[in-house]
Amino acid sequence: MSGDGCARRVSGGGLGRRRFLTGCAGLAAVALLPGGRSLAADGADALRIQRLAWAGVRLQLPQATLFIDPLVDPRAWGAALADRLIPVDDAVGDASVLVTHTHGDHFDPIAVAAALRNGGALLHPADAAPRPVPDSARLRPAALWAPQLLGDFTATPVPAVDGYGDPQVSWVVSAGGRRIFHGGDTLWHGDWWRIGRQFGPFDAAFLPVNGAHFGFRQPRSGQPGVMTPEQAVAAATILGARRLVPIHYGVAGMAQYVEVEDPLGRLHEAARGRPVAIQVLAPGDWVDWRA
Repeated sequence: MSGDGCARRVSGGGLGRRRFLTGCAGLAAVALLPGGRSLAADGADALRIQRLAWAGVRLQLPQATLFIDPLVDPRAWGAALADRLIPVDDAVGDASVLVTHTHGDHFDPIAVAAALRNGGALLHPADAAPRPVPDSARLRPAALWAPQLLGDFTATPVPAVDGYGDPQVSWVVSAGGRRIFHGGDTLWHGDWWRIGRQFGPFDAAFLPVNGAHFGFRQPRSGQPGVMTPEQAVAAATILGARRLVPIHYGVAGMAQYVEVEDPLGRLHEAARGRPVAIQVLAPGDWVDWRA
């Protein structure tokens, strides 16, 4: 269905607002070129992506920067997290920040203030407003499946499930001829197929892999509160992701937060024979699309 077809159907009442937005967002994402690719994917306007600390990423275009879950405050994890904290106060062009949820390791007000020091939008799940909001940020709630236009970026919040039951989303972002998925610290859930149908395939999926068990709330569940490496590979496969970049791992020495043993080794093993490549990035590294 073309964009004109979307307009005709919504004007005729054939689609509800949510289904209209979801369907047209999916069309916008794939109607770049045959195969869902754009000439810009390998040209001067190509999207570059840098992994930040923990679950954070920076998406860079020549005149715009988009951050997802940036983290620079060492107090979030203290000595338990070995990641190098990457500065985010050097955004190029127009800057925006997306957060998946309001836990302190995903919404860092210090990082947001630095990323948006010259102003910009802070997007968050519609039912979870982050606090405190830096003075430079324009707070924008985002409803599930509703595409958000951010200059050269289009970002759509899609379903996720939080280990504590708090509101959380994942983000689908299209820009520079690429389409990426960022999973925050979601659990496994049943919406992977719907997301894949609406927006896949993806050039890259940034997915949590540490399968951590929590002891902060009692009684202990004994169940992982974050996707395991095997679940991350399954999700990436369903999403049609060409590559899986692991995030949200590397915490050690905490009695109340215990990761699975050797998450990267388990990730590589789970991906053996599957149609998804694993690309491990250290904080500060950039995605090599040729890899």
